[in-house]
Amino acid sequence: QVQLVESGGGLVTAGGTLRLSCTAYGTTGSFNYMAWYRQAPGAQRELVAGIRSGGSTNYADSVKGRFTISRDYAKNTVYLQMSSLKPEDTAVYYCNAKGFVFVSTTSRWLELWGQGTLVTVSS
Repeated sequence: QVQLVESGGGLVTAGGTLRLSCTAYGTTGSFNYMAWYRQAPGAQRELVAGIRSGGSTNYADSVKGRFTISRDYAKNTVYLQMSSLKPEDTAVYYCNAKGFVFVSTTSRWLELWGQGTLVTVSS
């Protein structure tokens, strides 16, 4: 089954760290772009960080210097290392992947979303 599976959310106090993981199953090859989005209660979903297959990254201004996105191509996994967490980082975090990958022996353009993982930062 083609899907993204996330893990690593939880409750942490302000100033703490968490690492989120997202693994793509059912595909081979590297997605052109993998990213983390988040959605706080009552807010729109926003891009947190993204990483291209060549390794270039982009970050929301609000997380620059605190969050780091990385990929393990062999494991088809993207990570989000979050440090110096603030209460305003509280949200459901979603993994996103898009690009040309192989599903079985067929090359297809896919865009996938994970199920979301809750990050709660207490003050």
